[in-house]
Amino acid sequence: MTDRQTRSATDVVILGAGPAGLVLGNLLQNSGIDCVVLERAERAHIQTRARAGFLAANTVRILERHGLAEGLHRSGRVHSTCEFRTADGRFRLDYGGLGRGERHTVYPQQQLVTDLLTRFLASGGRVDFATEAVAVLDTDTDRPSVTVREADGHPGRWAARYVAGCDGRHGAARRSLPAGSVRRHHCDHGVTWLGLLAEAPPSLDAVGYAVHERGFAGHMARTSEITRYYVQCERGTPADAWSEERIWDELDLRMRGTEYGPLHRGRVVERAVVDLESDVLEPLRHGSLFLAGDAAGLVSPCAAKGANLAVLEAEILAGALVDDLVHGDSEGLDAYSARCLAYIWRAQEFSHWMIRLLHGPSGSDGTSSFHNSLRRSRLTSLRTSRSHQDWFAEHYVGV
Repeated sequence: MTDRQTRSATDVVILGAGPAGLVLGNLLQNSGIDCVVLERAERAHIQTRARAGFLAANTVRILERHGLAEGLHRSGRVHSTCEFRTADGRFRLDYGGLGRGERHTVYPQQQLVTDLLTRFLASGGRVDFATEAVAVLDTDTDRPSVTVREADGHPGRWAARYVAGCDGRHGAARRSLPAGSVRRHHCDHGVTWLGLLAEAPPSLDAVGYAVHERGFAGHMARTSEITRYYVQCERGTPADAWSEERIWDELDLRMRGTEYGPLHRGRVVERAVVDLESDVLEPLRHGSLFLAGDAAGLVSPCAAKGANLAVLEAEILAGALVDDLVHGDSEGLDAYSARCLAYIWRAQEFSHWMIRLLHGPSGSDGTSSFHNSLRRSRLTSLRTSRSHQDWFAEHYVGV
């Protein structure tokens, strides 16, 4: 290997500059641990990529604990209400006054990523953008390495003591797992959403969940001028298949605009098709390689858990790495997988429950009728039972 292909060693190589990777990088850097973040996208892309926007109370506490919450305190909005619209009417849950009394903070993920990145770079951190991790090698040793394709197209290699795979379900960390070393749990929920970002003010002061015979529709405010919508569509529908007029007409119909007021319309600036899937790998540690964020487990967007789990896992991993690298205590690393999987499966269970609550089978056969009647009963219980509402609130905001 030539000098051009060799890089100096670092303590931890972090793959991916999303919430998991950047929280981990900041926490390691704060503890004096040398690390580098490798990100396959350009900087502008990760700072403008619209993703999740609801931060759980525990996520806010983690960011506060490590001095990473300045931006969300300045620009985030506290949110604590959701509204369900069904054929039997509508009802609201002030979940901030139920369960543990916790609320969400609405703060778009691209703004959080920008905050984390700015803080990491300002404190001397290194991020190599447009650098694609190709493979993680020698994870069964105490000197793993990561081969990369750099921004100029040349090959490179990073050596480290540990590698943190925060690069998603299709990243190099997952691809590099030794054959037979992992058990994959996967569920395709058979539901597809058309996800939309619209230059339109929110149409209600709550998260809106519409349960309709034509399919689900959802309303989630992002800012005073931007709203995210979801509308259920048939599997295989191209993102550009529906005109804007059809999109707004369908949203108005499913959210019962004639009964509760029409939606504020605006230009659709982003659209993407999302097949609702759940995916978990076990274990999350493979020698000197650790998985976090979507690389560890993909949670369907139905319950807004993905980014919150990523931040939690990053804090757990950071603490364990500090204990090992600074204090010579490997107990946290040994327990990392089991600790995170307990949170992941709890989030998966609630996400699965939400999917079944909001989506019913199509058709008029006896089985479809049975399951749709069950769904109607669940909604009635959620509307009328305080104990059911407390359970919902605790799991809706909790991680």
